[in-house]
Amino acid sequence: MVIFFWQRLCIFKEIILLLKNKSKFVSLRRILPILSFILLSALCVKAQDTRTPAGPIAQEVRVYPNPAQSYITIDLQNNYQKGLTIAVYSFLGKKMYESQNVTEKTTLTLTDYNRGIYVYHITGPDGKILFTGKFQVSR
Repeated sequence: MVIFFWQRLCIFKEIILLLKNKSKFVSLRRILPILSFILLSALCVKAQDTRTPAGPIAQEVRVYPNPAQSYITIDLQNNYQKGLTIAVYSFLGKKMYESQNVTEKTTLTLTDYNRGIYVYHITGPDGKILFTGKFQVSR
């Protein structure tokens, strides 16, 4: 944290020195506050957390066949736990399927699904998304 603060202080000192030299950097004087704002905002932004956890369920979910034509199977394998929910959404965000308290292997029939890409979420009993993925329907 101290190093990060020290780096910001050095950047501000360089900016002040550049602004004091009026003869060479007249146009830079107009641009520099904007650039410093962009730089500082980029340094302060924290990265977004990923939806896929580092936990064991991330490696143990299989979806097959992919691409699918008539059915798709979601296999939770060894990390099945009670109270899981599977929700399937179209690429436009329309909820196509939802099932609570799913079994270790869930098979969906794709008769009502159009050709395209679909996203699925597996949520735990507390409503937190444990895993998300996608599959393709091709006919």
